[in-house]
Amino acid sequence: MSSHNDTVTIAPAQVYLAKGSAWRFLPILGLVLAAGGLGGAFAMKTGHEHEFWYAYLTAYYGVLAISLGGLFFVILQHLVRAGWSIAVRRLAENAMITLPFMCLLGLPIVFGGMHDLYHWTDTEAVAADVMLSAKASYLNEGAFRIRVGVYFLIWTVLSVVFYTWSTSGDDDEVKAARNADRARAFAAPALLLFALSLTFAAFDFLMSLDPHWFSTMFGVYYFAGACLTIHAFLTLVSILLRKSGYLQGIVTDEHYHDLGKYLFGFTVFYAYIGFSQYFLIWYANIPEETMWFGYRISGDFFAVTMLLCLGRFFIPFFFLLPRAVKRSGVTLFIAASWILMMEFVDMYWLIQPVLAHHHAVESGNHEMVVHIGALDALTLVGMFGAFLGAFGWALGRKALVPVKDPRIIESIKFENF
Repeated sequence: MSSHNDTVTIAPAQVYLAKGSAWRFLPILGLVLAAGGLGGAFAMKTGHEHEFWYAYLTAYYGVLAISLGGLFFVILQHLVRAGWSIAVRRLAENAMITLPFMCLLGLPIVFGGMHDLYHWTDTEAVAADVMLSAKASYLNEGAFRIRVGVYFLIWTVLSVVFYTWSTSGDDDEVKAARNADRARAFAAPALLLFALSLTFAAFDFLMSLDPHWFSTMFGVYYFAGACLTIHAFLTLVSILLRKSGYLQGIVTDEHYHDLGKYLFGFTVFYAYIGFSQYFLIWYANIPEETMWFGYRISGDFFAVTMLLCLGRFFIPFFFLLPRAVKRSGVTLFIAASWILMMEFVDMYWLIQPVLAHHHAVESGNHEMVVHIGALDALTLVGMFGAFLGAFGWALGRKALVPVKDPRIIESIKFENF
């Protein structure tokens, strides 16, 4: 398969998964993990409804960060007309197109887990609480379900549109060029829709777990984590595909370098947003705001908070500083694996203290205890398996890179200075 530039030839074997490739079994592996993990978790649900739904939401929002991060990556690259990223953009598109499947996995929360997760669904509690009564026009089951439907619709439409435009041009240079122009023109309104939907979804699914607390920075906080997560995921998949013999000469050390710079940059951005949110709440010292952080520095959760500070900022910041680290597949793989793992620690830190506080009040000892059990492990394995199944399906459908994109040669040949 020759590109429009005769100086570079992209061989089909480099960009299409071979029939016997281990990557072809990724959908099957994903389905097995999803069935075993989620099936086992649902089987254990009876009598442990609260624990199950908190574990489910933690796993769901951790994995969803990869899919939403993929959508943001694709929109942003089209918006800024980036050339370097075209060689890895299809991998982000394959992560992005899992969003319709992830939206389906979000429906059990909306129609089955709301009463176990969200205190504001208790009408008697709302009537007895002045603050919840004031928020009732927004925090009610009907409005919640309508908003979630809108979020899921936006994510599904955007992912399908950008994915279709990209993949439908793989066999036609003229169509690929026309679709690239369409994607660039649509990127700005798409980014606005993405930003609003992600922000309010974070408010609804995560921030409303503690309905007395509020932060206008919360959506940006989750966004920063999603950006870190997708760049870590792209890095891991790119390295593993190259180790398997694919993308040789297409994804180069220069792409590793840029992915590493994104990991470094968003590590700083995440820390800035996280610290700013904490600092403003600490400075204002309003009780209903400070309580949220109070739960997370009490009992066992203080250790989780310290792990997040070290593991989400200090460790990756200093590890990724050297140029050589960002250009080595081995060291970059280590950094990306660590950053991906820390996203799930972050989700646990955001979600599980609400359940721990509930148990502390019920027991009367008021101790915040970290509990990680079989339900947490099974839901995480099952949710990640479902994502891998959908991602693996997309990976094998089309070329691993947009081979007819008019700027693919620019991406292959680019160099860092």
